[in-house]
Amino acid sequence: MPEMPALASSEIGTLWMTYQQKTMIKHMLEYYIEKADDPEAKKIMSNLHEEISPYIEQMIQLFKSEGIPTPIGFTDQDINKEVPKLYDNGFDIMFVRMIKEISMAMHTLNITMSYRDDMIQLYKNLTSMTQKYYHQCTKYLLEKGLVPRSPYVSTTKEVEFVKDTNYLGGFNLFSGKRSLNTVELANIYHAIESNVTGMQMIYGFAQCAKKKDVRKFFTKGGEMAAAIIKEMSEVLLENNIPVPATAGGNITTSTLAPFSDKIMMYCVSLFCSFSLGGNSVGTAFSLRNDLPAKLSIFMKDIFEYAHEGAKIMIKHGWMEEPPQTVKPK
Repeated sequence: MPEMPALASSEIGTLWMTYQQKTMIKHMLEYYIEKADDPEAKKIMSNLHEEISPYIEQMIQLFKSEGIPTPIGFTDQDINKEVPKLYDNGFDIMFVRMIKEISMAMHTLNITMSYRDDMIQLYKNLTSMTQKYYHQCTKYLLEKGLVPRSPYVSTTKEVEFVKDTNYLGGFNLFSGKRSLNTVELANIYHAIESNVTGMQMIYGFAQCAKKKDVRKFFTKGGEMAAAIIKEMSEVLLENNIPVPATAGGNITTSTLAPFSDKIMMYCVSLFCSFSLGGNSVGTAFSLRNDLPAKLSIFMKDIFEYAHEGAKIMIKHGWMEEPPQTVKPK
């Protein structure tokens, strides 16, 4: 056997996806760093940008050593640092925190599809870096009062076991609809929190996108996120649980695009993929039948929306193909 086997198909695929994501983050960070007016936020983003860059170079070298064309990904052409701020009031760190949350999920999954030591180490290193910056962003937002914690609740004082299958239907034999358990509450709140950031991001994109069909697509996405927030918030209120409201992340009045339509479309596609995964987890761990039913409808809508986005990207020549397999002749 050779000392270093060639990259397996799954390793090529995950490396390609990681390159796309990291070049997107790197270049979007450059705009947010340029416009940052808080020194602490600027330092977090500048340090992250500095740490991401060597990984991009490492991936380029891996593509070259394997004889695989280096993807285009995203470049300086996809950002414009000269335009006014599109977002204010801590949205830059809210965005970075959400991207780091997506990255943590991706890197963990990528490790499970890697076999070569250098590839496993790459994703272990990326995971460590991502966790560090996710923690820094969360700490920053909490200290600035820009993001609330999930609701505090009173819990039962003894360990209990489910005594009746009505529990799965969302009903308590004696008191009607049963209260949410903390696992269900965690998934509902996470759906609200992630959709709030996603809604703010996508409405900002809709405000500045150049192409009419892209603007229309983003507006539709913002409305979808708002509907999810409304429906999940109502579930909390039905259970007498207050809905924490974020104080950060305003869209300014600027209509000049800091990002290309291409990179914004990819970013939304990434958020859709993450949302589908998050709703899948929520469905799996929610025992009240009404909750998975709601989440399943959201998943269907998000999947159809993502498919619509893919068609727009193909139409405008923005969808880069992953490395293709070659059929033997």
